Amino acid sequence: MSSQPPLSPQRYSPAVDKPTPEEAEVGRKIDETMGKVREKTFEDSGHAIRSVHAKSHGILQAELEIDGNLPNVLAQGIFAHPGRHDVLMRFSTIPGDILPDSVSTPRGVAIKIFGVEGEQLPDAEGSGNQDFIMVNGPTFQAPDGKAFLGSLKPIAATTDRVEGLKKVVSAAARGIETVVEAVGGESAMLKSMGGQLETHILGDSFFSQLPVRFGDYIAKISIAPISDNLRALTDQSLNVNGVPDGIREAVVEFFASQTAVWEIRAQLCTNLEDMPIEPANKEWSEEESPYVRLGIITAKPQQAWSEARSRAVDDGMGFNPWNGVEAHKPLGSLMRMRKNAYKHSQQFRSARNGTPVQEPQTLNLP
Repeated sequence: MSSQPPLSPQRYSPAVDKPTPEEAEVGRKIDETMGKVREKTFEDSGHAIRSVHAKSHGILQAELEIDGNLPNVLAQGIFAHPGRHDVLMRFSTIPGDILPDSVSTPRGVAIKIFGVEGEQLPDAEGSGNQDFIMVNGPTFQAPDGKAFLGSLKPIAATTDRVEGLKKVVSAAARGIETVVEAVGGESAMLKSMGGQLETHILGDSFFSQLPVRFGDYIAKISIAPISDNLRALTDQSLNVNGVPDGIREAVVEFFASQTAVWEIRAQLCTNLEDMPIEPANKEWSEEESPYVRLGIITAKPQQAWSEARSRAVDDGMGFNPWNGVEAHKPLGSLMRMRKNAYKHSQQFRSARNGTPVQEPQTLNLP
């Protein structure tokens, strides 16, 4: 990471991001497929959960401190002015069913920044908050919505089935991914198949993968561990075999006594040919445009997961990249396809669980 943003970032205008003709239909099918995941898990358990990232491993109360004296290209949107904001962090893994952690899939973190200023996106009026949803890899697993739908259908078809087979496939995929990473590579596809290496989640960096408007510019957002205790966990093995909730237990153990600090960062787009909005699986060069610090997120010792916190957040709250300000409008067809999928997931949980999914105005976790 560099402390200096690129000198000539790409300017945002509505013309850079136009819907494609097939986008609405592909989005409808993605939403429908995710609905099948929700219906299946509800049928089996009697409790409605998310279609993706159903299992939470840590639910944290934290604080964002936005840096002062940011250069103009970084002092954009909610980062335009220094200040402090409450932050809710939810760490999770990707599947839409609750699996033992030995089925090792990519991890995510959703963050909700409270009390932001700026014109809010449609359907977010009155929220006053900004959500960013991130995964522990810099690129999305598929280039576009059609390809993502193709990978989603077999996942939906095997939701909540053949857990033993999933463990075997996961172990095989991890073995191949270990070889790939040993020679300097990384495979988003292998990780999505259960090949995520079994490491401590708090050592991971997380990326929005898909771009957002960044005020006058275009960017991807990331958070990365910077406190020494988090850095010590990066790539540290975590044995979860025979420990179904081993990731969660490790997070709870850490926050029983320790404070964690992450940097929140932006990677500015410099040109749309080398750093396109889509295909979504094209990595933006960090040599051309490094991730640059915007501020820090600090989480102090706390009860990092409990049944009460899970009811409050897993059942009673939602995260959506479209819950935020116009200055950070999600960009690209995949982001637009996400909008209804997230919205309908929240509505499903509200209706089935008898606990309305509501946007919190203040952060006060149990």
